[in-house]
Amino acid sequence: MTSTSTPPGLARFNALEESAARAVLLEACASTAWARRLLAARPYATADDLYATSDAAMAELTADDLGEAMGGHPPIGRPKPGDPTSAREQSGMASAGDALKTEMLELNLAYQERFGHVFLICATGRGAEEMRDAVKERIGNAPEQEREIVRTELGKINRIRLARIVAED
Repeated sequence: MTSTSTPPGLARFNALEESAARAVLLEACASTAWARRLLAARPYATADDLYATSDAAMAELTADDLGEAMGGHPPIGRPKPGDPTSAREQSGMASAGDALKTEMLELNLAYQERFGHVFLICATGRGAEEMRDAVKERIGNAPEQEREIVRTELGKINRIRLARIVAED
């Protein structure tokens, strides 16, 4: 028998005061437009409702909104010091050798020079070589194509982060 009750983490999120809920959302994604859209749709009956609202909000983000969202992400291979979320998501780089870490730093810098923002990929579950290969492949993209790939990757990251909020006991 399946339960139709709201998961405890989602119920807790629904019950937060607006400023606290905004802080939780901005920790998941630095876009104020995205957070505003998710706040406006509370309360959520199901996690799927939350994810669908997140996906719809991601689809509507402007280039400036995407830039704001990307500003909350450190470069691959250099997680934010003291940030367990960043370290967990980038754990695939932790075991990389020095040569691969140096190569990734150089690729990150080249990517950032080309596109004006950090290389963004949903790093959860990916190894260092896979992330290196992705940046090598994507650096040749047209800026418009790369912006849509970034939008997709941000959407994946947001879903993972929202799932953690929903799953909290």
